[in-house]
Amino acid sequence: MRILVVSQMYPGPHDPDLGTFVQDTVEALRARGHDVELAVLTSRAGGKLRWLTLSRLALAAARRWRPDVVHAHFLFPTGLIGALTDRAPLVVTAHGQDVHNVGAIPGVRLATRAVIRRAAAVVAVSDYLRRELEMRIPAARGKIEVVDSGVDLERFRAANPERARGELGWSGEGPAFLCIGSLSARKNVVRLADAFATLDRGRLAFVGDGPERPQLEGRRGVTIVGAVPHDRIPRWLAACDVVCQPSVVEPFGQVLLEAMACERSVVATRVGGPPEFVPPEAGILVDPLDVAAIARGLERAAALPTPNARARAAASEHDVRLQAARLEAILERAALAHETRKPLQPHRGRRA
Repeated sequence: MRILVVSQMYPGPHDPDLGTFVQDTVEALRARGHDVELAVLTSRAGGKLRWLTLSRLALAAARRWRPDVVHAHFLFPTGLIGALTDRAPLVVTAHGQDVHNVGAIPGVRLATRAVIRRAAAVVAVSDYLRRELEMRIPAARGKIEVVDSGVDLERFRAANPERARGELGWSGEGPAFLCIGSLSARKNVVRLADAFATLDRGRLAFVGDGPERPQLEGRRGVTIVGAVPHDRIPRWLAACDVVCQPSVVEPFGQVLLEAMACERSVVATRVGGPPEFVPPEAGILVDPLDVAAIARGLERAAALPTPNARARAAASEHDVRLQAARLEAILERAALAHETRKPLQPHRGRRA
């Protein structure tokens, strides 16, 4: 099958960590024998003009390459750009912020409705996100299937924690808690730091940067690492005992899945996608607005085994290769329906 992937995020020389989850899916589809052509942006730079650049890339690739199906990542504006390539059926994946933008940014609801109407199928990375999209765009009901981005179990696996701590220069009293992501209000980093402060033991590292950094600096036992390359994330996961992501809302929770693949227990928000893949033996779900609940979650997660083989077992159900096979089935149905001029049968939001 010839698949044209259109994405506003894809790793490049200047932004090697941009959209690595899209790249992982592309490589998994290629490993399954499909020809995949890219029309992607590999940098965050460019302002609004980059959408014109992406449109030109997608239209040129569609004319030159004549794909069997177009797979666009993100509903808008990428999905709309993918919809312009009218020679092939469109499958579009919603990842989170694109759904939140519906109703929050003027004009996005209308554009997203047009994308969904044009799409042969819509994929959401969590059942939570499916429900959110259907609430905002009722016409999407019955057209959405749930397939998450998956995790590369070869890249993310258990490693020696003492060696990792030595390499990173992050040693000290345990338990070792780790938070990976932007230092923002949505990621709830200040409440996490406040909860950690009540434990009076252990240490907490923040890997990432953002506007709430000043509120985290100077706290006892807290290390602000800043942003690190994506290929260094497995070393940080190996160095910790518990990964914490008590976000105010988390459409899926990619970092949690990667941590579980590395046999690390997690503390996760109960709002969004994490309840769908974090079982009790792998981690603790918490109310993100309750500092005391987050603190209890840290204590309970630290009491789980390290390494946590049951966390790895839960993550293995989301192997990127399995998810690529599920996505492949959706893409093939879309291509076949286009070829035979028969509409896809609705799946009523079931998990593929």
